[in-house]
Amino acid sequence: MNRCHNYDTMNPQLLKVLPNPNHSFSARRDEVPYFFNRWHFHPELELIHIEEGSGIQFMGDNMERFAAGDVVLVGSNLPHYWRCDEVYFEGNPKLNAIATVAHFKIDFWGQTFLELPENIKLRGLLQKAQRGLKIGEKTSDKVKVLLQQLVHAEETSRICLLLQALNLLAHSSDLVAVASEGYRSETNPNETERMSEIYKFTLSNFRQKISLSQVASIANISPTAFCRFFKLHTRKNFNTFLQELRVGHASKLLIENKKTITQVCYDSGFNNITNFYKTFKKLTGKTPQEYQKAYLSGGG
Repeated sequence: MNRCHNYDTMNPQLLKVLPNPNHSFSARRDEVPYFFNRWHFHPELELIHIEEGSGIQFMGDNMERFAAGDVVLVGSNLPHYWRCDEVYFEGNPKLNAIATVAHFKIDFWGQTFLELPENIKLRGLLQKAQRGLKIGEKTSDKVKVLLQQLVHAEETSRICLLLQALNLLAHSSDLVAVASEGYRSETNPNETERMSEIYKFTLSNFRQKISLSQVASIANISPTAFCRFFKLHTRKNFNTFLQELRVGHASKLLIENKKTITQVCYDSGFNNITNFYKTFKKLTGKTPQEYQKAYLSGGG
Protein backbone atom coordinates (compact mmCIF):
# COMPACT_ATOMS: atom_id res chain seq x y z
CA MET A 1 0.00 0.00 0.00
CA ASN A 2 1.65 3.17 -1.21
CA ARG A 3 0.35 6.62 -1.98
CA CYS A 4 -0.92 7.38 -5.48
CA HIS A 5 -0.85 11.10 -6.24
CA ASN A 6 -4.00 11.33 -8.37
CA TYR A 7 -6.92 8.94 -8.63
CA ASP A 8 -7.73 10.10 -12.17
CA THR A 9 -4.31 9.01 -13.44
CA MET A 10 -4.83 5.44 -12.23
CA ASN A 11 -3.10 2.98 -14.51
CA PRO A 12 -2.66 -0.71 -13.78
CA GLN A 13 0.80 -1.98 -13.09
CA LEU A 14 3.00 -4.75 -11.88
CA LEU A 15 3.96 -3.29 -8.52
CA LYS A 16 7.61 -3.72 -7.59
CA VAL A 17 8.03 -4.29 -3.87
CA LEU A 18 11.54 -3.32 -2.81
CA PRO A 19 12.66 -4.61 0.61
CA ASN A 20 15.57 -3.16 2.54
CA PRO A 21 18.86 -4.60 1.16
CA ASN A 22 19.43 -6.17 4.58
CA HIS A 23 16.02 -7.86 4.60
CA SER A 24 14.68 -10.83 2.67
CA PHE A 25 11.12 -9.46 2.71
CA SER A 26 9.34 -6.16 3.30
CA ALA A 27 7.42 -5.17 6.46
CA ARG A 28 6.25 -1.64 7.15
CA ARG A 29 3.52 0.58 8.57
CA ASP A 30 1.99 3.05 6.11
CA GLU A 31 0.18 6.19 7.24
CA VAL A 32 -1.09 7.99 4.13
CA PRO A 33 -4.03 10.16 3.00
CA TYR A 34 -5.41 7.14 1.10
CA PHE A 35 -4.16 3.70 0.11
CA PHE A 36 -2.33 2.81 -3.09
CA ASN A 37 -5.06 3.61 -5.55
CA ARG A 38 -4.43 1.30 -8.49
CA TRP A 39 -5.60 -2.10 -9.68
CA HIS A 40 -2.30 -3.94 -9.36
CA PHE A 41 -0.57 -7.22 -8.63
CA HIS A 42 2.86 -8.40 -7.51
CA PRO A 43 4.64 -11.75 -7.17
CA GLU A 44 4.92 -11.27 -3.41
CA LEU A 45 2.18 -12.49 -1.08
CA GLU A 46 0.77 -9.69 1.07
CA LEU A 47 -0.32 -9.95 4.70
CA ILE A 48 -2.08 -6.74 5.66
CA HIS A 49 -3.84 -5.25 8.66
CA ILE A 50 -6.03 -2.21 7.96
CA GLU A 51 -5.63 -0.09 11.08
CA GLU A 52 -7.61 2.91 9.85
CA GLY A 53 -9.54 3.48 6.64
CA SER A 54 -12.68 2.35 4.86
CA GLY A 55 -13.83 1.90 1.29
CA ILE A 56 -14.22 -0.78 -1.35
CA GLN A 57 -11.88 -3.76 -1.61
CA PHE A 58 -11.40 -5.33 -5.05
CA MET A 59 -9.68 -8.71 -5.10
CA GLY A 60 -9.79 -11.07 -8.04
CA ASP A 61 -13.47 -11.26 -9.01
CA ASN A 62 -14.68 -10.10 -5.58
CA MET A 63 -15.85 -6.67 -4.45
CA GLU A 64 -16.78 -5.84 -0.86
CA ARG A 65 -16.36 -3.06 1.66
CA PHE A 66 -13.29 -2.95 3.89
CA ALA A 67 -12.96 -1.29 7.27
CA ALA A 68 -10.53 -0.73 10.11
CA GLY A 69 -9.57 -4.01 11.78
CA ASP A 70 -9.57 -6.13 8.62
CA VAL A 71 -6.69 -8.59 8.15
CA VAL A 72 -6.20 -10.18 4.73
CA LEU A 73 -3.67 -12.51 3.10
CA VAL A 74 -3.34 -11.77 -0.63
CA GLY A 75 -1.85 -14.46 -2.87
CA SER A 76 0.98 -14.09 -5.36
CA ASN A 77 -0.06 -12.18 -8.52
CA LEU A 78 -3.66 -11.85 -7.31
CA PRO A 79 -4.96 -8.50 -8.68
CA HIS A 80 -6.33 -6.23 -5.97
CA TYR A 81 -6.72 -2.75 -4.60
CA TRP A 82 -8.32 -0.88 -1.73
CA ARG A 83 -10.30 2.13 -2.99
CA CYS A 84 -10.80 4.48 -0.03
CA ASP A 85 -14.08 6.33 0.39
CA GLU A 86 -14.39 9.76 -1.24
CA VAL A 87 -13.82 11.57 2.06
CA TYR A 88 -10.17 10.40 2.05
CA PHE A 89 -9.53 12.34 -1.16
CA GLU A 90 -10.73 15.67 0.21
CA GLY A 91 -7.42 16.68 1.78
CA ASN A 92 -8.45 16.52 5.44
CA PRO A 93 -5.10 16.41 7.32
CA LYS A 94 -6.77 14.73 10.30
CA LEU A 95 -8.05 11.82 8.25
CA ASN A 96 -5.52 9.16 7.23
CA ALA A 97 -5.49 5.59 6.01
CA ILE A 98 -3.15 3.40 8.06
CA ALA A 99 -2.03 -0.18 7.42
CA THR A 100 0.65 -2.60 8.59
CA VAL A 101 1.76 -4.80 5.72
CA ALA A 102 4.29 -7.54 4.98
CA HIS A 103 5.26 -8.58 1.44
CA PHE A 104 7.17 -11.81 0.89
CA LYS A 105 7.91 -14.10 -2.02
CA ILE A 106 6.83 -17.70 -1.70
CA ASP A 107 10.44 -18.90 -1.91
CA PHE A 108 12.19 -16.16 0.11
CA TRP A 109 13.20 -18.81 2.68
CA GLY A 110 14.76 -21.00 -0.01
CA GLN A 111 13.61 -23.36 -2.73
CA THR A 112 13.09 -26.44 -0.53
CA PHE A 113 11.69 -24.98 2.71
CA LEU A 114 8.04 -25.55 1.82
CA GLU A 115 8.78 -29.13 0.81
CA LEU A 116 9.69 -30.08 4.39
CA PRO A 117 7.10 -32.47 5.85
CA GLU A 118 6.54 -30.14 8.81
CA ASN A 119 5.31 -27.44 6.42
CA ILE A 120 2.46 -29.27 4.74
CA LYS A 121 -0.18 -26.99 6.32
CA LEU A 122 1.87 -23.89 5.56
CA ARG A 123 2.12 -24.99 1.93
CA GLY A 124 -1.63 -25.50 1.85
CA LEU A 125 -2.23 -22.02 3.29
CA LEU A 126 -0.16 -20.32 0.60
CA GLN A 127 -2.04 -22.24 -2.08
CA LYS A 128 -5.39 -21.16 -0.62
CA ALA A 129 -4.14 -17.57 -0.57
CA GLN A 130 -4.33 -17.56 -4.38
CA ARG A 131 -7.98 -16.61 -3.85
CA GLY A 132 -7.19 -14.16 -1.05
CA LEU A 133 -8.08 -14.98 2.56
CA LYS A 134 -9.93 -12.73 4.99
CA ILE A 135 -8.95 -13.55 8.57
CA GLY A 136 -11.65 -13.88 11.24
CA GLU A 137 -11.52 -11.94 14.49
CA LYS A 138 -10.27 -14.79 16.74
CA THR A 139 -7.13 -15.29 14.65
CA SER A 140 -6.68 -11.75 13.37
CA ASP A 141 -6.23 -10.29 16.86
CA LYS A 142 -3.13 -12.46 17.33
CA VAL A 143 -1.82 -11.76 13.82
CA LYS A 144 -2.12 -8.00 14.36
CA VAL A 145 0.22 -8.20 17.36
CA LEU A 146 2.79 -10.21 15.42
CA LEU A 147 2.67 -7.81 12.46
CA GLN A 148 3.20 -4.87 14.79
CA GLN A 149 6.26 -6.57 16.29
CA LEU A 150 7.50 -7.58 12.84
CA VAL A 151 7.72 -3.98 11.62
CA HIS A 152 10.29 -3.19 14.32
CA ALA A 153 12.14 -6.53 14.41
CA GLU A 154 15.59 -7.24 12.96
CA GLU A 155 17.69 -10.25 12.02
CA THR A 156 16.30 -13.75 12.57
CA SER A 157 13.44 -12.43 14.72
CA ARG A 158 11.82 -11.03 11.57
CA ILE A 159 11.61 -14.45 9.94
CA CYS A 160 10.39 -16.07 13.16
CA LEU A 161 7.60 -13.52 13.60
CA LEU A 162 6.39 -13.90 10.01
CA LEU A 163 6.43 -17.68 10.36
CA GLN A 164 4.50 -17.43 13.63
CA ALA A 165 1.82 -15.36 11.90
CA LEU A 166 1.60 -17.73 8.94
CA ASN A 167 1.58 -20.76 11.22
CA LEU A 168 -1.40 -19.30 13.08
CA LEU A 169 -3.21 -18.90 9.77
CA ALA A 170 -2.21 -22.36 8.56
CA HIS A 171 -3.85 -23.94 11.62
CA SER A 172 -6.87 -21.63 11.75
CA SER A 173 -10.44 -22.47 10.79
CA ASP A 174 -11.17 -18.76 10.91
CA LEU A 175 -10.38 -17.99 7.25
CA VAL A 176 -12.74 -17.04 4.42
CA ALA A 177 -11.71 -17.13 0.75
CA VAL A 178 -12.29 -13.81 -1.00
CA ALA A 179 -12.24 -14.53 -4.75
CA SER A 180 -14.57 -17.22 -6.09
CA GLU A 181 -13.49 -20.84 -6.29
CA GLY A 182 -13.14 -20.83 -10.05
CA TYR A 183 -11.17 -17.58 -10.21
CA ARG A 184 -7.80 -17.61 -11.94
CA SER A 185 -5.42 -14.66 -11.65
CA GLU A 186 -5.05 -12.65 -14.86
CA THR A 187 -1.75 -10.79 -14.97
CA ASN A 188 -1.64 -9.96 -18.68
CA PRO A 189 -0.84 -6.21 -18.64
CA ASN A 190 -3.26 -5.41 -21.48
CA GLU A 191 -6.12 -7.27 -19.83
CA THR A 192 -5.35 -5.72 -16.44
CA GLU A 193 -5.26 -2.25 -17.99
CA ARG A 194 -8.68 -2.76 -19.53
CA MET A 195 -10.15 -3.93 -16.19
CA SER A 196 -8.53 -0.98 -14.45
CA GLU A 197 -10.17 1.50 -16.81
CA ILE A 198 -13.55 -0.20 -16.36
CA TYR A 199 -13.26 -0.01 -12.56
CA LYS A 200 -12.08 3.60 -12.65
CA PHE A 201 -14.96 4.69 -14.87
CA THR A 202 -17.58 2.78 -12.89
CA LEU A 203 -16.39 4.02 -9.50
CA SER A 204 -16.52 7.59 -10.77
CA ASN A 205 -19.96 7.29 -12.39
CA PHE A 206 -22.05 4.65 -10.57
CA ARG A 207 -24.35 7.32 -9.15
CA GLN A 208 -25.47 8.15 -12.69
CA LYS A 209 -27.03 5.96 -15.36
CA ILE A 210 -24.33 3.93 -17.16
CA SER A 211 -25.15 2.32 -20.48
CA LEU A 212 -23.44 -0.78 -21.81
CA SER A 213 -22.19 1.17 -24.82
CA GLN A 214 -20.61 3.79 -22.52
CA VAL A 215 -18.58 1.36 -20.47
CA ALA A 216 -17.71 -0.72 -23.57
CA SER A 217 -16.25 2.39 -25.19
CA ILE A 218 -14.08 2.93 -22.10
CA ALA A 219 -12.72 -0.59 -22.59
CA ASN A 220 -12.31 0.20 -26.32
CA ILE A 221 -14.27 -2.87 -27.42
CA SER A 222 -17.77 -3.55 -28.73
CA PRO A 223 -20.66 -4.06 -26.27
CA THR A 224 -20.85 -7.74 -27.18
CA ALA A 225 -17.10 -8.24 -26.68
CA PHE A 226 -17.31 -6.23 -23.43
CA CYS A 227 -19.97 -8.55 -22.00
CA ARG A 228 -17.78 -11.60 -22.69
CA PHE A 229 -14.66 -9.89 -21.37
CA PHE A 230 -16.24 -8.67 -18.15
CA LYS A 231 -17.92 -12.02 -17.41
CA LEU A 232 -14.62 -13.83 -18.02
CA HIS A 233 -12.73 -11.67 -15.53
CA THR A 234 -15.35 -11.17 -12.83
CA ARG A 235 -17.64 -14.21 -13.24
CA LYS A 236 -20.66 -11.88 -13.24
CA ASN A 237 -22.31 -9.54 -15.73
CA PHE A 238 -21.70 -5.80 -15.58
CA ASN A 239 -25.20 -4.94 -14.39
CA THR A 240 -24.81 -7.26 -11.39
CA PHE A 241 -21.46 -5.66 -10.57
CA LEU A 242 -22.99 -2.19 -10.86
CA GLN A 243 -25.91 -3.11 -8.60
CA GLU A 244 -23.51 -4.59 -6.01
CA LEU A 245 -21.49 -1.38 -6.07
CA ARG A 246 -24.60 0.74 -5.58
CA VAL A 247 -25.92 -1.44 -2.75
CA GLY A 248 -22.50 -1.35 -1.09
CA HIS A 249 -22.54 2.43 -1.19
CA ALA A 250 -26.12 2.50 0.08
CA SER A 251 -25.13 0.23 2.98
CA LYS A 252 -22.40 2.68 3.96
CA LEU A 253 -24.86 5.60 3.90
CA LEU A 254 -27.40 3.65 5.96
CA ILE A 255 -24.76 2.87 8.57
CA GLU A 256 -23.77 6.54 8.76
CA ASN A 257 -27.47 7.36 9.37
CA LYS A 258 -27.21 10.94 8.06
CA LYS A 259 -29.68 10.68 5.16
CA THR A 260 -33.26 9.53 4.69
CA ILE A 261 -33.92 6.24 2.91
CA THR A 262 -35.08 8.16 -0.16
CA GLN A 263 -31.89 10.24 -0.19
CA VAL A 264 -29.81 7.08 0.15
CA CYS A 265 -31.66 5.57 -2.81
CA TYR A 266 -30.90 8.39 -5.23
CA ASP A 267 -27.42 9.14 -3.85
CA SER A 268 -26.48 5.53 -4.59
CA GLY A 269 -27.49 5.64 -8.26
CA PHE A 270 -30.94 4.02 -8.13
CA ASN A 271 -33.57 5.72 -10.29
CA ASN A 272 -36.60 4.78 -8.20
CA ILE A 273 -37.37 3.67 -4.67
CA THR A 274 -39.09 0.42 -5.69
CA ASN A 275 -36.04 -0.78 -7.62
CA PHE A 276 -33.82 0.24 -4.71
CA TYR A 277 -35.81 -1.81 -2.19
CA LYS A 278 -35.99 -4.82 -4.49
CA THR A 279 -32.27 -4.82 -5.32
CA PHE A 280 -31.15 -4.08 -1.76
CA LYS A 281 -33.16 -6.94 -0.29
CA LYS A 282 -32.05 -9.33 -3.03
CA LEU A 283 -28.37 -8.67 -2.30
CA THR A 284 -28.45 -8.26 1.49
CA GLY A 285 -31.48 -10.28 2.56
CA LYS A 286 -32.86 -7.23 4.38
CA THR A 287 -34.82 -4.13 3.52
CA PRO A 288 -32.87 -0.86 3.92
CA GLN A 289 -34.70 -0.16 7.21
CA GLU A 290 -34.01 -3.68 8.52
CA TYR A 291 -30.35 -3.39 7.56
CA GLN A 292 -29.97 -0.01 9.23
CA LYS A 293 -31.82 -1.09 12.37
CA ALA A 294 -29.78 -4.28 12.70
CA TYR A 295 -26.51 -2.36 12.40
CA LEU A 296 -27.45 0.45 14.76
CA SER A 297 -28.66 -2.05 17.36
CA GLY A 298 -25.37 -3.96 17.13
CA GLY A 299 -26.71 -6.97 15.27
CA GLY A 300 -25.76 -5.99 11.71
